[in-house]
Order: sequence, then C-alpha cells, then structure tokens
Amino acid sequence: MAVTVETLEKLERKITLSLPLSAIQSEVETRLKRLARTVKMDGFRPGKVPMNVVSQRYGYSVQYEVLNDKVGEAFANAANEAKLRVAGQPRITEKDGAPEGEVTFDAVFEVFPEVKIGDLAEAEVEKLSAEVTDSAIDKTLDILRKQRRSFAQRALEAAAQDGDRVTVDFEGKIDGEPFAGGKAEDFQFLVGEGQMLKEFEDAVRGMKSGESKTFPLAFPAEYHGKDVAGKTADFLVTVKKIESAHLPEVNDALAKSLGIADATVDGLRSDIRKNLEREVKFRLLARNKAAVMEALLSKAELDLPNASVQSEIERLKEGARADLKQRGMKDADKAEIPDDIFRAQAERRVRLGLVVAELVRANNLQAKPEQLKAHIDELAASYEKPEDVVRWYFGDRQRLAEVEAVVIETNVADFVLGKAKVTDKAVSFDELMSGAGQQA
Repeated sequence: MAVTVETLEKLERKITLSLPLSAIQSEVETRLKRLARTVKMDGFRPGKVPMNVVSQRYGYSVQYEVLNDKVGEAFANAANEAKLRVAGQPRITEKDGAPEGEVTFDAVFEVFPEVKIGDLAEAEVEKLSAEVTDSAIDKTLDILRKQRRSFAQRALEAAAQDGDRVTVDFEGKIDGEPFAGGKAEDFQFLVGEGQMLKEFEDAVRGMKSGESKTFPLAFPAEYHGKDVAGKTADFLVTVKKIESAHLPEVNDALAKSLGIADATVDGLRSDIRKNLEREVKFRLLARNKAAVMEALLSKAELDLPNASVQSEIERLKEGARADLKQRGMKDADKAEIPDDIFRAQAERRVRLGLVVAELVRANNLQAKPEQLKAHIDELAASYEKPEDVVRWYFGDRQRLAEVEAVVIETNVADFVLGKAKVTDKAVSFDELMSGAGQQA
C-alpha cells in the first residue's frame, strides 16, 4: 500500500500509521507467555504462575512495549517505502476515531534537506602560504636555550633587570586590610617575562637585594581573582635575592643534550626546521580549510532540520558541562545551560556538515585507505616510536574516524580550491603562529 506523506512546513512531514489490534494483541499474548515461563512471584513456583496473574501484573507494561515496537517498526517501513531520509526521532501521537479493529497514529518528523550548492567557480578563497625562515629557527633555538638556562646569584649592589630571577617577600592590602593570595615569602619569578602583573614587575625592576618598596597595584577588571578584580592594592615588596640567567651556548653539546640523532649544530637546526615545517603545514591546512568552508557555505542553500540542531546543541552543552567538571565545578553535570548560548554554533555545524556531506557524496571525495595511512604516518613522524603511534590510531575505530574526518575535509578543500577563484597570500611565520592574518 502506498504511503501518504503530508508536508507540514519546510522540512516537517506527517505520516499516518494504522495497526491492526489483532496483531498487537497476538504479540502481547506471545510475550506474556514467554514471561510466564521465567517470572518469579511469591506463592508460586517459577514457571507455574497462572497466566491471568501474569497478565494482571505485567499486561499494561508489555502492551506499552509492544505498541512502541510495532509503531516504530511501522514508521521505519513507511519512511523506507517513501524513500525519506528522517532527521531525528518522530513525534508520535494516537488519533481518535480509528476504524474498528485498528489503532492509528500520526508520526510528525523532519527530513534531511535538499542541499543546493551554487557555482563554486564564483566562490572566492584567500589561500595562505608561509615559509620557515632562519629567523624562526633562531627564535626556536632561543626558547630551547631558555628552557635549559641556569642561574647564578648576582652581587649585592646589582639591580634587578629583565631576564633575572628574583626571590621576594610581598604583602598586599586593600583599604588597609590583607586579602587572600596577597602575601608570599621566598616567591620567585623572572623579571620581564610577564609572569607577574606589569605594575609588580615595574616596581621590582631596578631594586637591589635587601631593598623594600611600597607601591600601588591596580588589578584589571577581568582579573581571575574576583575578590580583587578592579580594585587597587598597596603592596610592600622586599627583594631577598637576585640571580642572573646563563643560557647554554648553541653547540654540539646542546644538540646532544636535546637528543638529536645528528648531535651537531647543523643537525639541531635541521631537526628544528623539520618540526617547524610540519607545524606550518598543519596550521596552513587548518586556516585554508576554514577559508574553504566559509566559501562553501556562502554558495549553499538549504533548510536546517531543527532535530539535528537540537541534537548538536545538546552535544555542545554536554561538552561544556564536562569542561566545567574538569575545572572543579561542583554538580557540573546538572548545570543549567540555556540553548541559545550554543544555537548559532550548532546551526553552523549542522549546516556545514550537511553541505560537506553532499559535496563528498556528489563528487566521490571519501577518504581512501592510502590517504588515511599517509595522514597517520605524518602525525606519527614527530614521535620517538612512530610505529607505536600508527598502531594506536589503527587500533581504535573512533580514533580512525577522527582521522577520516580530517582527510575528507582535506579532500573537500582541495576540490573547492581547484574550482574557486583563489587569491594567494603569503604571511610571515610569526603571523601564522600568532593567528594574525586569519580570515574573518
């Protein structure tokens, strides 16, 4: 029998389902008989409970279960017969006035939309490129040297300067009253590296061992300590020790200490270049993919299924609750989070997912096995034992699916870039690493 599908609004559809009461009753009786063989009740031996007692105790719940199963099965068959791609779960309500011997239900649901992608030749994409320069390698070397610096105490008459490590005692008061976290003894920090608020660093810079100073410090309004944010405190600081930093020289010994296979300066620089080039490649891929996705969305027309958006909102809320729990928030899993906080993000994700899926389907852009292997090999290359990392990825379906999604995105990006109006833009290594020059 042909299924009648009624269009309600945009993606919303309705199907009326009719079920014969005889089929429902027959299935209820079958399940009650099966239940009677194992049910345990006071006063009866197992398997010897009379059917009328079993029916009285369990009849309603079994009938409810059968009805759910039969309606679900009827809906699945009807949707399949009508060749509908159902989004989310249907809302099913019983109808009055059914013909004798039947029970009827209305199933209201959404379908996935038709996705129309315009002419990609008209899409505009700015494609970034960047190179690893000698300057970038020098900066990375400086960071590695700082991580391995040593300190030596300076003369008593020496003043604290940028790069020095100072040991201080301090106490802060607001309106003459001490506050939590405002006092410390033998506290160490590096001058000029942003470890302390600017006013604190400015006060200590130029002081000598044994000196004390009182100075005002205005806490920023967005300061993490809510009790003092936006307030001004008076601090008394005493410098107890000043140590100057000594950086290791760039030589073969440094290369050896870093575990470089070719323990020479050239080997060290080559290793840094290789790692930076890998990082640059992944960052450029991410940036250019983002630009492609924006261009793709600008050329796509589709309605969004509310069920899919709501499902994505719930996923985002669960992620937010998990994050709050990790930060130590009590009862984070019960936190009330309004849907509207995540609605725009959820709508964008659903829209992008549907558009990408349509482009992949229409142009055969699925991830091929050799692409998955090549991507995983590249991810594993920076580890000490790449083969273990490769096994780790291939040993878990979820991890493999995440890689598959990345490869599909890359295929989509390459496909769009091959058709769109592409403007090449070179950015510096520093711009790429800092996020400057990113597309809006």
